[in-house]
Amino acid sequence: MALEDARGQIDLAFTRDDLKGAAFENTFGGATSFLRRKYTKDLKGVDLVVTGVPFDQAVTNRPGTRFGPRAIREASSLQPYDPPYGWGFDPLEDFAIADYGDLAFDYANVAATPAAIEAHIAGILAQGPGTVTLGGDHFITLPILKAYAAKYGPLGIIQFDAHSDLWADDDMDRVDHGTFMYKAVKLGLVDPARSVQIGIRTECDDYLGIEYLDARTCHEKGSDWVVARTKEIVGDGATYVTFDIDALDPAFAPGTGTPVWGGLASWQAAAMLRDLAGINMVGGDVVEVSPPYDTTGATAIAGAHVAFELCCLNLWNKR
Repeated sequence: MALEDARGQIDLAFTRDDLKGAAFENTFGGATSFLRRKYTKDLKGVDLVVTGVPFDQAVTNRPGTRFGPRAIREASSLQPYDPPYGWGFDPLEDFAIADYGDLAFDYANVAATPAAIEAHIAGILAQGPGTVTLGGDHFITLPILKAYAAKYGPLGIIQFDAHSDLWADDDMDRVDHGTFMYKAVKLGLVDPARSVQIGIRTECDDYLGIEYLDARTCHEKGSDWVVARTKEIVGDGATYVTFDIDALDPAFAPGTGTPVWGGLASWQAAAMLRDLAGINMVGGDVVEVSPPYDTTGATAIAGAHVAFELCCLNLWNKR
């Protein structure tokens, strides 16, 4: 596919014959799969799966993250023309990335949703590829981690966030976006000694052994130091990267349920994600994009870029 084909290309999410290659259809038209990748449930030969979990339930302030996957896909239509800046390889040309679509679940049966999410991700992992998941509130990471831990054992976690999500909650059946990391530790899904939280700027009484690099530390010590320390913590073991969009300052991502000032700038997040190349990333997600609260679309654009960076990070060691 080439630029001169743009006049005839449309709906590549359905019409393209292969899983590789750039896409030049009009940004303002066509079916908006993530990066114009092919929608498919057939994962034969697929290197990486992007999927959506449009779920929000009891967020702290502003609901709407159920619309995050749709908005991120739409924003990503600006990206599949050129290789991602600074990576030195083109994952769209070199790897087969598929859009698996969204999880279907019974919105009126919240109690059944966690198991549905876990089964959705486990079904993909059983076929080989890793996942980059578009959310959805941050609760979705907990059942995703259950699926990953079943395959890899306890994981190292890199969590970009304004909040630790470590508030104590020993009711493991309770669906809450603010306690998922507490439960992940208590359930043995993550190894605290190999986990780090980046950009934190809210109080937490007990980090349960997870090191946190708060926003001020990130600003004062710089992205290079943060990346070096993060790599030291996670080592070469299986690592999952979860990026809550409110890790960014509201100036860069106002469309989220719980905005907190003093956060990362988009350039800092971009530098950190790029320079984490080489970690053993097995999966990741970007969550809490809430488009109803950002009419500019800036938050969805940030989410789309984060998701693409996570794809690059996942595929880096497979080049």
